[in-house]
Amino acid sequence: MDERTAVVNIGGTEYEMLLTTRATKEIAGRYGGLENLGEKLMKSENFEMALDEIIWLITLLCNQPILIHNLKNPNEKKPELTADEVELLTSPMELTDYKDAIMDAMYKGTKRNVESESEGKNIVAE
Repeated sequence: MDERTAVVNIGGTEYEMLLTTRATKEIAGRYGGLENLGEKLMKSENFEMALDEIIWLITLLCNQPILIHNLKNPNEKKPELTADEVELLTSPMELTDYKDAIMDAMYKGTKRNVESESEGKNIVAE
């Protein structure tokens, strides 16, 4: 498992969720940016619309590792997960777990690892 992924179980199969640049572009196109995502999910006009948005996000994020695998292994392609599969293989009660995994994948995909240099510009010259 990649340190940038979160894992969800859909229909007995574990899927990694990964926020890639491509996924970020698709989310930005749909919501106007990552920062608008949470607000959009919370303000969905109805339960069906909220479910549709979560299913879309789950499908998008779960397909990123599959697409990367298929790019790197053109002779061993895996099938992409579909929104229909996500709808049929999940229950609304599981959505809290999936929302947490979505947020975890987003956090891991956007966090920055900042390392300090022990020797740097602020050393006094002798």
